Amino acid sequence: MEWEVIYKWLPKFIQGATLTLELVGIAVILGLLLAIPLGIARSSKLWYVRALPYAYIFFFRGTPLLVQLFLVYYGLAQFDAVRDSFMWPYLRDPFWCATATMTLHTAAYIAEILRGAIQAIPPGEIEAARALGMSRPKALFYIILPRAARIGLPAYSNEVILMLKASSLASTVTLLELTGMARTIIARNYLTVDMFFTAGVFYLLMSFILVQAFRQLERWLRVDACQGR
Repeated sequence: MEWEVIYKWLPKFIQGATLTLELVGIAVILGLLLAIPLGIARSSKLWYVRALPYAYIFFFRGTPLLVQLFLVYYGLAQFDAVRDSFMWPYLRDPFWCATATMTLHTAAYIAEILRGAIQAIPPGEIEAARALGMSRPKALFYIILPRAARIGLPAYSNEVILMLKASSLASTVTLLELTGMARTIIARNYLTVDMFFTAGVFYLLMSFILVQAFRQLERWLRVDACQGR
């Protein structure tokens, strides 16, 4: 290992890791906000309410993230209506294309996590809320969603870690996140093993920090106690 060379390029790796965290952070937060109405609709007993979210989730879970990224980055530019719209300054930027694609992709998975968490809530708790005179919206916001958040938190943390690793695909659309930065550095010094090893260490450290952060959040919310009830 060329440790001196690795040390020389560490600022660039840190720059790439920072961009990776920005990309993943925006995607998982916006994905969560989008997934909440999708998950609620998916848990509905009415088929026509479930139909549209099901089609959305089926598409984004059934196709590879790389294909979705190419469709957004390369495909949308072929339409004149897109190029003439106010969204074009964002859609021609690889960062926002990757962010939008990852947001839509992870929203599908988070919506299924939320649906499963809602359906895992003991019926007695919902019946108790209704017996206390809560309307359906109040029971949803004060009982169902907070309970589902605890139940689904471990699965959501897994999805965040998976999106962190999947963010490496953004390098295929010229985005210089961690993997893209490593490939750029390799093109200059040809030290493939050393540079990808360094990038792997950065991914490992970021994953470790996220795992510990979610573990502390689970302890604070007493997720284990919640799951055992």
